[in-house]
Amino acid sequence: MNVTLAVVGGGSTYTPELVDGLARLRDTLPVDELILVDPAAERLAPVGAFARRLLRAQDHPAKVTTTADLDGAVERADAVLLQLRVGGQAARAQDEAWPLECGCVGQETTGAGGLAKALRTVPVVLDIAERVRRRNPDAWIIDFTNPVGIVTRALLQAGHKALGLCNVAIHLQRTFAELLGTQPDELHLDHYGLNHLTWELAVRQGGPDGPDLLPGLLDAHAARLAEHLRLPQPVLERLGVVPSYYLRYFYAHDQVVDDMRNKPSRASEVAALEAQLLAMYEDPALTRKPELLAKRGGAFYSEAAVALAASLLGGGPETGTGSVQVVNVRNDSTLPFLPDDAVVEVPARITAAGARPLPAPPVDPLYAGLIAHVAAYEDLALDAAVRGGRDRVARALLAHPLVGQYDRAEALTDRLLAHNTAHLAWL
Repeated sequence: MNVTLAVVGGGSTYTPELVDGLARLRDTLPVDELILVDPAAERLAPVGAFARRLLRAQDHPAKVTTTADLDGAVERADAVLLQLRVGGQAARAQDEAWPLECGCVGQETTGAGGLAKALRTVPVVLDIAERVRRRNPDAWIIDFTNPVGIVTRALLQAGHKALGLCNVAIHLQRTFAELLGTQPDELHLDHYGLNHLTWELAVRQGGPDGPDLLPGLLDAHAARLAEHLRLPQPVLERLGVVPSYYLRYFYAHDQVVDDMRNKPSRASEVAALEAQLLAMYEDPALTRKPELLAKRGGAFYSEAAVALAASLLGGGPETGTGSVQVVNVRNDSTLPFLPDDAVVEVPARITAAGARPLPAPPVDPLYAGLIAHVAAYEDLALDAAVRGGRDRVARALLAHPLVGQYDRAEALTDRLLAHNTAHLAWL
């Protein structure tokens, strides 16, 4: 298997994490060429040069190509990875700020900020995907662009050959493995919900049918897990499962809002990190991934991306039978309380034919109710992103459980539209 990967948004400061993973995991995914696509030459040049040095330092033979020509890049790619940010960190900073004015959480994927990002991102991603379909209809599209659930749903509803990917599950798998003193690939997670709205219902040893280690894990390590998730320990003890980090925006919303009002935004932190990283990448003596990159976010993305691409392209450690990985995929009755065309984040068996979700355990109404609520919002958010219009934006915000009040939804709609005039074609 000889593979060509195209990375749209290849000028991201996080791209070297992916490149380092490709070098370390070359036996899983033997890449011949990595094509980094980005219109921002001032970012693409140093990232591309550093990517070449990273590969050379680990004796990896892959060629790294940098280009602004999307059509030419996807034409010869076996898989296209999407990791773009429409509007950059400046738009993210706005998404994190104006919801706070209305007493709502300011975050780039959750609540009003997440809707703003979806409205900017979905049309751009659909245009890219259509160009992939015209130039190279056999190529897989792997979406890592947030909000992953809404973006993946847009891609699937438009008939594209796509899956969504998030690092939350693989990050928690590594965390659990460290606490249990075992290897990550020995643990299977019953990870169910929507992107950034998931719960680990079981942590199984050896595979999907293995014994559940979660009760003992919580008994021994609840305090450490609570600190990791930034939730009170009694919350974990009451739930008896492990929610994703993003559930703190729901379970501790008002506290999070107060915290966000009194500290620098995550966007400002990331912008400062990116400036430092780009300066480091300019140094021709740098041939290893800098430790600073770990603060950028997206831990273990490279491992997840390599494993998914390898299985989709017919390789990987379980060739033929496929491998089980957590992905964002069409529901199709996996969670019976959701529409079939909803996109869920669940374990699925991955082969060259795509993803087949594993049968789901019963989901407690405590989680199922919130999942259904947010899934309905995502449906309305996608409608607004594809069709536009102020009324559709307001409907989506009114449906969101973190907004939900008429006057607040109206005020947030005005602010969202005011801050996105440069990015929404229908304004």
